[in-house]
Amino acid sequence: MDLANGQNQAKEIGQELDDLAKVIDSDPSFQTFLSNPAIGHADREQLIIKVFQGRVAPLLMNFLLVANRRARLGLLGEMAVAYSDLLDQQFGIIEVDATVSQRLSPDEFEQVRQRIAQTLKREVVLHQYIDESIIGGLVLRIGDRLLDASVKAQLRAIRRQLLTRRNK
Repeated sequence: MDLANGQNQAKEIGQELDDLAKVIDSDPSFQTFLSNPAIGHADREQLIIKVFQGRVAPLLMNFLLVANRRARLGLLGEMAVAYSDLLDQQFGIIEVDATVSQRLSPDEFEQVRQRIAQTLKREVVLHQYIDESIIGGLVLRIGDRLLDASVKAQLRAIRRQLLTRRNK
């Protein structure tokens, strides 16, 4: 990340790394080839040069060769995710999962995204998930925090209150 920032290529390298991770995920035999300890570093290096030379940024090419020499190519998918997370952090982007009972219209989706962005004072990438069991409202997952503003949660809270009063 530091080297990519130094060359003003952080986003481009991130995109190339992400594309490469998708290719690896879509081809299990390629993934096996990259992580198989029975295949020598020199053989793997030749293939990397043959396949990627001139097709990826020189910085990413060097990274692939270093990862190969250190027997870390099998972790390329995880490295791509970690790089993406660092990139999002650097540019103030946060991913938020919103679970709703029915699909939001494009206008509602944008309103929710903007309100969350306003509250967090960051750019928000919003992912929408449908779960009819929450009845209404929404459940937000922001990193490792959960905000449950669903009707189901409110009904549960009312039930607890009523049961507590009844037992007194």
